[in-house]
Amino acid sequence: MSGNVAIQLDLSSLIAPLGDPLHLIPARIQSNGDAKVSQYFTAAIQRKEEELQVSYRGRALQGRELPVPPGYVGLVLKEDREPSLEEEEEDRTVRVKSTFSSLTYWNLETPPTADDTVVMALSWPQLAEALQAPVEDE
Repeated sequence: MSGNVAIQLDLSSLIAPLGDPLHLIPARIQSNGDAKVSQYFTAAIQRKEEELQVSYRGRALQGRELPVPPGYVGLVLKEDREPSLEEEEEDRTVRVKSTFSSLTYWNLETPPTADDTVVMALSWPQLAEALQAPVEDE
């Protein structure tokens, strides 16, 4: 791959409504079809204060709901078609499928912590704002 591939965001789709609850799980699923998540996954989630527990394919998952940073909106993007191998280096367009204000982040067997990359990524806007803030002389 040579780089320099542009991915355009179709802004006409930006009015997308809030979508279904979003779960980020540590699994690779070889399917793009619909799943009965609310029937088989979310119905089994156990809540203990802010920590969540569930079993997925016999593996224990521990999770936590993470809000999107203030002033930001999460976007679920979708490309209408999968690019072929020949088209991988061509410009592509994606559209907004839905938006979200929080997501549930899952780890295998251990609860999410501030050291997890997803948790750190969601705290970056606040850190960047603090770093960019003017320093007052005293």
